[in-house]
Amino acid sequence: MPMTMRKSLQMIALATALGGSAAYAPSAFAIDVDKQIKDIESHPASGPNGEKATLASDLKLSAEEIEKIKAKHAKAAIVMHYTASDWAKAQMAGQKKALEELGVEIVATTDAGYRAEQQVSDIESVMALKPDVMITVPAEQSATAAAYKKAAAAGIKIIFLDQTGAGMKAGKDYVSLVSSDNRGMGKVAALLMAKALDGKGEIGLIPHASDLFATKERVVGFKEAIKDYPDIKIVQETGVGGPDFSSESERVASAMLTAHPNLNGIWAVWDVPTEGVLSAARAAGASKSLVITTCDLGVNISIDMAKKGYVKATGSQRPYGAGYAEGILAGYALLGKDAPPYVVLPALAVTRDNLIEAWPQSNGDQAPKILTDAMN
Repeated sequence: MPMTMRKSLQMIALATALGGSAAYAPSAFAIDVDKQIKDIESHPASGPNGEKATLASDLKLSAEEIEKIKAKHAKAAIVMHYTASDWAKAQMAGQKKALEELGVEIVATTDAGYRAEQQVSDIESVMALKPDVMITVPAEQSATAAAYKKAAAAGIKIIFLDQTGAGMKAGKDYVSLVSSDNRGMGKVAALLMAKALDGKGEIGLIPHASDLFATKERVVGFKEAIKDYPDIKIVQETGVGGPDFSSESERVASAMLTAHPNLNGIWAVWDVPTEGVLSAARAAGASKSLVITTCDLGVNISIDMAKKGYVKATGSQRPYGAGYAEGILAGYALLGKDAPPYVVLPALAVTRDNLIEAWPQSNGDQAPKILTDAMN
């Protein structure tokens, strides 16, 4: 296996670096929380239809298989639900890296702006380019399903990320579904919030108002973990539907802080909504004891964490590794090689203590200077 591919596959292997992941005062919960987090990272949840999770690090292509793929001079299209996040940029970087190593030409990259009707149009436009494979995140399962099925019927091999088109079957309508362990990420964010709050307080939740499997799993995981702390009460839960997730979350968080003046913590579903929560907390002059946790690891929330601000922790995805796995699965499709129906990357627990170390595990490159500077 080429060295570059070997290194990239190693990046999506299970990371064990959690060491001293929380810089909070010791409590009765500390040992249990760390143990639970390590267990979550080692045992990802099943897929949306109960599919057994196959770790992305188990995907393998031999040097001979890679040469066969290169000889095909294949074409790929990347059809995204939206691209306006650090998560999406890391995803696409991983996809492009793997496809480049396999000699697959990317003929289109689209952004639906989180609108299903736009994505249907994007799929139709991409089909005219006759790609061999499509790597895609549905903006909405039901409204896009017919377009995806039409693409599959035309012979395009589809690799889904986070959710599939409604009613579609692995091995028949698509190659594989790749996702982070989103339930595990929600659990990690809850456990680290419980640790930061020393097991007690009032909290608010800002989930995603959508049927997206990945984001639904996050709030399910958060609630599953937080229920073990009876002195932590969820006093408000209000979802955001986008597409301007930051502004909408700012309005929700502002109202939440006003309605609950004793609020101790807020969880938001990913980093972009969390940016809105940060804006609301700053505008309200919220106490620095307010604990914000989330999922994903974007630049802005990481800078706040580095500066010892409101964001205390995140249960992060590994988007670069997920994108790379999607590219490798495109290779499986081009070879006609059996692919696992559900490929997963484990949750990554991140606090200020392991922030710089965790950044490349999540995003595929070294932490930017603006972030390392913020640590000082």
